[in-house]
Amino acid sequence: MFCHRIVAMGRKMKLIVAVTGASGSIYARLLCECLSRSESVGEIALIVSDNGSRVAAFEDEAGWMEDHRFTRYDCGDMFAPPASGSAGYDAMVVIPCSMGTVGRIAAGTSDNLICRAADVMLKERRRLILVPREAPMSTIHLQNLVRLSEAGAVVCPAAPSFYSRPVDIEAVCVTIVERVLSLLGIDAPHYEWNGTR
Repeated sequence: MFCHRIVAMGRKMKLIVAVTGASGSIYARLLCECLSRSESVGEIALIVSDNGSRVAAFEDEAGWMEDHRFTRYDCGDMFAPPASGSAGYDAMVVIPCSMGTVGRIAAGTSDNLICRAADVMLKERRRLILVPREAPMSTIHLQNLVRLSEAGAVVCPAAPSFYSRPVDIEAVCVTIVERVLSLLGIDAPHYEWNGTR
């Protein structure tokens, strides 16, 4: 899998986590908590849009974004390492991903660090995972997602599963986080469907 090839080369993954203003900042918090506990992850760059910060403060506890385990980059800082392919990040997750961000990445505008970093992932043929949180979706939204999928991005909608019978909101959201970790190739405890209760 993706991560295992990197670990086999004797180094830890360098990841970018981007948080936009879509509802669902809990997904980003839970993902960062899991990544910070993973022995296969060495560096996590955290990019949060202005609206991402506002939504996180409204929906969830924003304090996690100041955790020392993450290197925080301003969304307007186009000189930050994630803006360059030479920085060597292995993968990027945009979680939650607003439809505005989807549209900007699909158009290649690179007008902020999140969009530029995503553009770098696509042009370098590295793993880009988008976790859109929108319902319903317009034809424009769908066309932009198709365009990004065709360009190599992985679209993982924030549509939780219920096979594990989650008992609270965090347990519901973890079902998406587990899927993202799997797409990154990171081993972590997770529910496995076996067709029985």
